[in-house]
Amino acid sequence: MGKTVIRVEGVSKRYQLGTIGYGSLQHDLMAWWARVRGQEDPSAKIGETSRRALHGDFWALRDVSFGVEQGDRVGIVGRNGAGKSTLLKLLSRVTSPTSGSIKVRGRIASLLEVGTGFHPELTGRENVFLNGAILGMKRREILAKFDEIVEFAGVSQFIDTPVKRYSSGMYVRLAFSVAAHLDSEILIVDEVLAVGDAEFQKKCLGKMEDVSKGQGRTVLFVSHQINALLALCNKGIFLQDGKNQFDGPILEALTQYDGLRTGKGSLSPQWTAETDAKSGDVVSFLRVHCLNSKDQVVNSSEPNNQTLRVVLEVIVHKDESLLNLGLAVYAGETGSDAVWWSCFTDTATTDWPKLQLGLNRLVCQVPPHTLNEGVYRVEVIASIHAQRWIIEPNTAGPAIRLEIRGGLSESPYWYEKRPGAAAPVLKWSTLEDL
Repeated sequence: MGKTVIRVEGVSKRYQLGTIGYGSLQHDLMAWWARVRGQEDPSAKIGETSRRALHGDFWALRDVSFGVEQGDRVGIVGRNGAGKSTLLKLLSRVTSPTSGSIKVRGRIASLLEVGTGFHPELTGRENVFLNGAILGMKRREILAKFDEIVEFAGVSQFIDTPVKRYSSGMYVRLAFSVAAHLDSEILIVDEVLAVGDAEFQKKCLGKMEDVSKGQGRTVLFVSHQINALLALCNKGIFLQDGKNQFDGPILEALTQYDGLRTGKGSLSPQWTAETDAKSGDVVSFLRVHCLNSKDQVVNSSEPNNQTLRVVLEVIVHKDESLLNLGLAVYAGETGSDAVWWSCFTDTATTDWPKLQLGLNRLVCQVPPHTLNEGVYRVEVIASIHAQRWIIEPNTAGPAIRLEIRGGLSESPYWYEKRPGAAAPVLKWSTLEDL
């Protein structure tokens, strides 16, 4: 077990609503005097709710507890307003908790918002040294990595230009480069990376993975990009309404968050017959479900990079040599265009499963990197080959919901959903290597 570098115990953060003013002393005094006399706020816009209604306590975080070990890559997820940024500010010591304790071992480098730690009138070069000093670095340490910082940020042409002339993307590139290259034990990054272009986002994710796996540094990362979190993080914290709902493996954290974000569909991850299946046509269906690579029943999203197995539990009533069972997969829960069909009679006859009268469990194995990210409807199809349908495709037969999230590629250049319904990772080589 690694060394614990962050310990958060029972942390809560309360804000007093209505205490933030209009930006000038005159307007704040006018609003205060009107409130004392019971009058309308003279500075409020027409139709705007009076600021008197905004007074009261707002708990951004409530009794949050967790621990982070050295080298962990922790993704913090939750809806807007869940308390993610507040938590990072507390860890970065930008503000202090109302109650509870936070213990941190090591120096923290944080990137919480565009321009954090930068002075707009100073040049990029001067801000590198200023930001490094804020992070507790000595001048010689900054000098040793200055060229590497500038090269990574890609702003060498503008390094002696005042940063007030930088675009938001240039701001973020330089700020992230400073935070990632200087010798801090803990790197905290809020979702400001969304400001940069896609290429730089991937570059940043690669750098965070390098400083964590290669240098043993701890990374805390807030993002709404599920693929980026899956690619980078090994642990996750799921916040909802300021409370810690889950703390553990990143896939489970994302599964809980994604279920909250998307809501449950009309289809279930499992299908079970509601009527007695002891009698009926040539075949009856008892249950349809999917197993992941750990032989666990899939109840939520699964990554694309593992083998999935769809299991059909059926009762065969009659010995019928032309019986054909299979699956039809459709993109979306209500889509009508099939992604693919698969039947157990697709292979040579010698490889067909041997069905027997009574209970049978058929398994269809879906290889890794088959389906793209998204929601799919997996339907059962059944027929007497070339004669009639028992369960026709795209009808109200047995069907389950299958959701794929992340795991699309191990490449450092592709973390997002690919075009199309399939996302295969195919082998490439030169003709000479064949």
